[in-house]
Amino acid sequence: MSDNTPVLEAVDLGKRYGRTWALQDCTLKIPRGRIAALVGPNAAGKSTLLRMAAGLLRPDAGTLRVLGQSPMHNNANVVKRVGYLDQERPLYKSFRVMEMLRFGEKTNPSWNMETAKDSVTQLDIPLGARVGNLSGGQQAQVALTLCLAKQPELLLLDEPASELDAVAREDLLRLLMQQVSESGSSVLLSTHALGDVSAICDYVVILSHSRVVLSDDIEYIVESHRFISALHEEDLTPPPGVTVIDEQRSARGSSLLVRVELPITDTRWRVERPTLDEVVMAYLREGSPGARRRVGDDTGSREGEAR
Repeated sequence: MSDNTPVLEAVDLGKRYGRTWALQDCTLKIPRGRIAALVGPNAAGKSTLLRMAAGLLRPDAGTLRVLGQSPMHNNANVVKRVGYLDQERPLYKSFRVMEMLRFGEKTNPSWNMETAKDSVTQLDIPLGARVGNLSGGQQAQVALTLCLAKQPELLLLDEPASELDAVAREDLLRLLMQQVSESGSSVLLSTHALGDVSAICDYVVILSHSRVVLSDDIEYIVESHRFISALHEEDLTPPPGVTVIDEQRSARGSSLLVRVELPITDTRWRVERPTLDEVVMAYLREGSPGARRRVGDDTGSREGEAR
């Protein structure tokens, strides 16, 4: 795979259950080498996208390529290069931890047993312990270890830290970061925890109402958005060349979260830098790119954003 080939590329991708679209008009590119967060409310289509990327679901519309190839038809060239962890974290509860590692070794030709054993040992999980007797956090760590020891080029993780306490969550994310740093894998993980996004991710995809509403590098997203508020009480028209994403009103007045391409030099506006959490929440509230209110000149869209 060329360094310029996205690890995941979708064009007008859709999946329908009966008359309901779980994912619709999904267009995005995730560059190689990113740790990408897939963020959105329940039923936004996050799990559906991950399962299609893993080759477990067939799209009903559009196209999907993973590592430059279609993941459909149980494509062996894709399967062996992708690690997928479902949010249910399926494990054989009657197996001992070492038996799970040997099972992984037998079913994955690229398996690294040394990596698997080292990870489990660092986490203080006994190799002889039965999986069913481990805590929820330890089971999640074993499941992630199985994915990482496969040495995949792309990791697809569906809520890997859900329902874990703070300590177990931190341990799991530390394990993920350590192994990704050593292996160079790309990652796409779904999460409800915006703190995880800020802590470990450098790319974010926001899903809302079964559609992609934003997809880009986190640094670019933060730098291309600003809060603006009028310095005086008169009602000012927002400066040209911005897209209004969200409006917030309080006793002190109102402020707008806007997407900008150029610095705002109009001195009648106070300009402040938002946090990533504030930008993400605004897009989740706003819901659909078709509902956005454009003010002034159309600034266009950057490649990789929702169309």
